[in-house]
Amino acid sequence: MVADAPPSPELVLSTLRNVVDPELGADIVDLGMVGDIEVGSDGLVVIPVALTIAGCPLRAQIRDDIRGRIAQLPGVGEVKVSFGEMTQAQRSEVMQRARKRVSEAAPDTQVPLTTRILAVASGKGGVGKSSVTVNLAASLAARGHTVGVLDADIWGFSVPRMLGVSGRLAASDDRRIQPQEVAVGPGRIRVVSMGLLVDDEDTAIMWRGLMLAKALEEFLLKVAWGEMDYLLLDMPPGTGDIQMALARLLPRAQLLVVTTPAVAAQKVAIRVADMARRSYLSVLGVIENMSAFTCEHGTAYPLFGSGGGQVLATELGVPLLGQVPLEPAVSAANDAGRPLAFTAPGSEAAVAFAGIVERLTTELVPPLDMAGCSARLVAAAEAALGP
Repeated sequence: MVADAPPSPELVLSTLRNVVDPELGADIVDLGMVGDIEVGSDGLVVIPVALTIAGCPLRAQIRDDIRGRIAQLPGVGEVKVSFGEMTQAQRSEVMQRARKRVSEAAPDTQVPLTTRILAVASGKGGVGKSSVTVNLAASLAARGHTVGVLDADIWGFSVPRMLGVSGRLAASDDRRIQPQEVAVGPGRIRVVSMGLLVDDEDTAIMWRGLMLAKALEEFLLKVAWGEMDYLLLDMPPGTGDIQMALARLLPRAQLLVVTTPAVAAQKVAIRVADMARRSYLSVLGVIENMSAFTCEHGTAYPLFGSGGGQVLATELGVPLLGQVPLEPAVSAANDAGRPLAFTAPGSEAAVAFAGIVERLTTELVPPLDMAGCSARLVAAAEAALGP
């Protein structure tokens, strides 16, 4: 009986494509973890594998999976797996591949494909990101749009109070969560927030990262959002678990980066844009908040500096969508649950928000009109023909 010849390195490599890194969700070949394979004439197969970190807790599982699959190949006598650690450059490349793969395999959510998704983000707290979110929503609704607002700042929820929404979220007969809804002129705003799930808004949400990401997932997969023109996400500051979950769940989302005129704030905000692009999310533009304070005599004072928004926009290669002045009435209106963009449209800040919305709706992300698409035409024809 003639013994089987050892497999070729190419066959071993092809077989290793069935070995998936449990944490990154992709095969170890595609991730670039496999080095030069050696196959001896005696059937010894030596496979070098570079791990993201030397002490990876999954190394035993990866090793056993490799051995089990390669040992099944004809002509294999022994399988040796040697582990090494990636360089920083290799690690960055692997994470980029993993993020890209995740973005291409996003789960189905309850957010309609025709909805424009805008994530309002910032590098740090205190720049007025939530205020920008609710005023943009109010300005969009005042134009007749249906707007969803998802308060993705699970720990620091503030959207319900700013929009004057109270009560608790309820479930429908099909176990879908129903958003709270408020009319704003000819449009409507649908709101979902952790603040609408707790009995007392003073209750602290003491959750770790995975639970925060799971909450965002529940809000996207189990909320009956219905047809919407826009969905605004009020993101928590920084580049943590919620931001990474957004890239996985809604890779078609686009970021609006909020900063103040201070150069220090701009330097922090750029990290959010870097995170977005490394996660294959596009950055739509920059909004500079608290740009200047104008006194009753008409003199403008740049209390928080000047130029940070334009510097950030230029560095990112995206437009500066608008500069919202520092106006005490904005905070007062938010506290009263009646955003200034709707209640005082002639104010400086409201005019600035209206200008941003004008640019968004007419130039950058106009509402998607599906009336003429082929799917709608086919559905209409079938309905006309009847059963």
